[in-house]
Amino acid sequence: MFDLSGQAAAVTGASSGLGVVFAKALAGQGADIALMARRVDMMENVAAEIRQLGRRCVCVKTDVTDTESIRAAALEIKDAFQHVEILVNNAGVTGENPAELFTDEQWDRIVDTDLGGVFKCSREFANTFMIGQKYGRIINISSLAGLVGTNTRTHGPVPPNFAPFIGYIAAKGGVVNLTRGLAAEWAHLGITVNAIAPGYIASGFGKDVEATLPGFKDVMRHYSPMGRQGREEELMSAVVYLACRESSYTTGVTLPVDGGWTAI
Repeated sequence: MFDLSGQAAAVTGASSGLGVVFAKALAGQGADIALMARRVDMMENVAAEIRQLGRRCVCVKTDVTDTESIRAAALEIKDAFQHVEILVNNAGVTGENPAELFTDEQWDRIVDTDLGGVFKCSREFANTFMIGQKYGRIINISSLAGLVGTNTRTHGPVPPNFAPFIGYIAAKGGVVNLTRGLAAEWAHLGITVNAIAPGYIASGFGKDVEATLPGFKDVMRHYSPMGRQGREEELMSAVVYLACRESSYTTGVTLPVDGGWTAI
């Protein structure tokens, strides 16, 4: 069960943070990996680790806001692997400002990347691989911020500089409903589309947040029933399940992995 041998997975935003976690999780179950990001030097370091697991791995420079870049990446991956069964839409950015001060530039950058990039990559990989092979697993990375408003100022303890980020909230909420829409459209083609909504995970920019943001532990104790950040390995099982053949009757779902944050 959960064996991905013989399959290939493409992971966007795979030069650091959760993209690396997802890529390693899928490689650990036997999948060959295409890393997609803008920072090729950082991807090469990740690729070396994946190849040590005995998997093939390619690094493809990609801008998920640019359709031509995505199309070129898909064709490069097709040349390398001939097929892709799994796509993890992980690439994302954020930005902080109160809504009344949020700039057009911030909004466009976040929405174009975090929402537009998910749609564009899904469309291109469906057209290049999944529709023709009548099989695919698309996994979109949303966030607990896509399921709830996160302005803690009105509800509980707030550390200094814990800024609101309305563009990120809007984009990640869009990912949740985009996931439903694509799942409904593509179910008859053998393609499932699901999402993961991570909470605060000790990885990437979240790795040192407890040390660099005074009061963050108080926020976690107040808002998370588990009272702590998540660990990288606690996301691995979620992405593996949604990527595997055994999840064939699961589609249109957003799975929170957030220590119970969205349960209360």
